Amino acid sequence: MIPALHDYASTKDYLYGLKVQGLKLGIDRMRLLAAALGHPERGYPCIHVAGTNGKGSVSAMLESIFRTAGWRTGLYTSPHLLRLGERMQVDRVPLTDDEIVTYCRELQGHADRLAAADPTDHPSFFEFMTGAAFLHFARKRVDVGLIEVGLGGRFDATAILEPEVAVITSIGLDHCELLGDTYEQIAFEKAGIVKAGRPVVAGRMPAAAFAVIERVAAERGAPLWSVEREFGQELAAYPRTNLEGTYQRWNAATATLVTRLMAPHWRLTPQIVARGLQDVNWPGRWQRIQVGPTPVILDATHNAEGAVQLEESLARLVEETGRKPVVVTGVLGERRARALLAAVARHASEIHLVVPHQDRATGFEAMESYLPAEYGGVVRRRTLDEVFPAPGRCAVGGPGDTVVVTGSIYLLGEVLERLEPGRTNESKLQDW
Repeated sequence: MIPALHDYASTKDYLYGLKVQGLKLGIDRMRLLAAALGHPERGYPCIHVAGTNGKGSVSAMLESIFRTAGWRTGLYTSPHLLRLGERMQVDRVPLTDDEIVTYCRELQGHADRLAAADPTDHPSFFEFMTGAAFLHFARKRVDVGLIEVGLGGRFDATAILEPEVAVITSIGLDHCELLGDTYEQIAFEKAGIVKAGRPVVAGRMPAAAFAVIERVAAERGAPLWSVEREFGQELAAYPRTNLEGTYQRWNAATATLVTRLMAPHWRLTPQIVARGLQDVNWPGRWQRIQVGPTPVILDATHNAEGAVQLEESLARLVEETGRKPVVVTGVLGERRARALLAAVARHASEIHLVVPHQDRATGFEAMESYLPAEYGGVVRRRTLDEVFPAPGRCAVGGPGDTVVVTGSIYLLGEVLERLEPGRTNESKLQDW
């Protein structure tokens, strides 16, 4: 019996049912769904953004630049921080609960018809979200879509796009169980978004990874532009952005290079680009907030490449404040935990370990085992209830301390739910 999607609660239950069926890589189902919907993704130009790290930030930067230039933007990203509707935004307005219900009802009919012909053709959770985003952007008549890849590139649902520009922000060792365990293998998967004759922008990455992207681009007749070749090695040559961190300047250069490849009618002048880069809204990336008297920094750092960037940010914070921060951390996956905790231990005065409410979260014992034996600071097992017992209250650290919450983006969502009453964290509807 087909479940009735009569309200947001039943719709979330339906989507959760799709999610628990597991990840289904491949684009054949998405092609069928897009055809059933009348190919809404062909109704507007788009920029397609892949990469191990930085793809969300670059997408947000490009969205800000285009909107600053006066264009109507569609931004599709994942995972969400708190609410499912954050994934699909027009002019940075998230999809409402009612709109999600409406789109899911419409998509459900198409999905059931596809599954009636072949049960394996029923769209996955991510394909549902992607179809809803494509429809939403078409019906809102966006001028440009900024579309972030969900996972990998070659078999991601978004790979059906024919973008104006394809972007590969970085290559690191993450999701190795699905994408391969070498830079070359992962680069090949990410390069799956490269389309014949369409420009490609490659951000900073290992030479071995860039060589793979260069080869794929040449095979497909796609002009390739390198951020490192265009901007060089000196940080002073890289654009500035309101998002903190050296890596965000690399991301800003990637976004800037994309704008240089767009046709003149987009009016993406250097002045517009600079203004857009100073107005980027991308929560959870070295985001500074105040919790009562305590300065708190929220930073999603979920893999080894991100841990290198986190360490740089922590070192800068120590220099800025004159003291080591108190760190609250939790992560998904032991490979990620190992890199994260090694970086944290070099700069934290205290480490408070928490376990996010996700099936793949790393447990206390595993996290403790990855702390260097020479670390001499305080280590505590905590729950978020203990760390943030109420809105406006942080129970760790003392006068003059800065608290850094880092690790999984899912952990950050749980923190924000505690700190901002009325904002429900839809963590069950995350992808992986």
